[in-house]
Amino acid sequence: MKIIHISDIHLTIPGEEMGGLNPHARLEQAMRDIADNHPDAVRIIVTGDLAHWGERAAYESLKPFVEAAPVPMRLMIGNHDNRSEFLHVFADHPQDEAGFVNHAETVDGIRFIYLDSVGERTHAGHFCAKRRHWLQNELEHCERARIFLHHNPMLIGLPAEDKIALVPEDRAPLKDLLERYNDRIDYIHFGHVHAPIHGQFAGIPFASVPSTGNQSLPDLQEQDMLKSAPMQPGYYVVLIDGSDTTIHQIPFAWDGVVRTSGTAWEDWEKQPATA
Repeated sequence: MKIIHISDIHLTIPGEEMGGLNPHARLEQAMRDIADNHPDAVRIIVTGDLAHWGERAAYESLKPFVEAAPVPMRLMIGNHDNRSEFLHVFADHPQDEAGFVNHAETVDGIRFIYLDSVGERTHAGHFCAKRRHWLQNELEHCERARIFLHHNPMLIGLPAEDKIALVPEDRAPLKDLLERYNDRIDYIHFGHVHAPIHGQFAGIPFASVPSTGNQSLPDLQEQDMLKSAPMQPGYYVVLIDGSDTTIHQIPFAWDGVVRTSGTAWEDWEKQPATA
């Protein structure tokens, strides 16, 4: 099974830039690359920061991308999003009983669990007791699961970034919950940090995906200031084979030289110097 993981598209009101880039053009480029090269994917999953300022017109501009997507597209919200504006535009989007944008579906026997980790007027992540109760119910009633959310639920060793990770009062009980069910959770996938970071949390492997816009510069010393630059964007192709996972980072905006070579030993031999 193949899924596409995109995050942090940061759409604006059309015509407005974000960080010196046109986020709509970047998303269009990514979606075109997906349509050309990965029409066999079963899902495109976008883990939040759909709109940079949470404006209704930005969500309206996302709708044509969802409607034209070559495979079903699943949306989550992030810290830059506005839950009520998102739900006004995507009125049919599923929610849990408490009104959070938590939802889930079973794909090829795996429960894909999409979480709402957004707090009010804060860039840090939140996952309160009501949300944990909903997640626990999902995990109790499945045999295998993958969890998708916006915020990193663990610390990642970047002091400034970790200030806006999941808040400690929610991080610890969520970790406890995940540890109780880690035998059935294959992977945790998230965005937020605008960088490819891999590891293990609560006994579960995790991966964060780059943004389609600006990328984070990892600074393991800086305490306060987030650093970013217009480096190459990317999305992930996630290949799932039973309990095995392979993740490819796709530099969809690259327009430079691409060299090809064969795989035989002779194809890589040093060529003799010419006179």
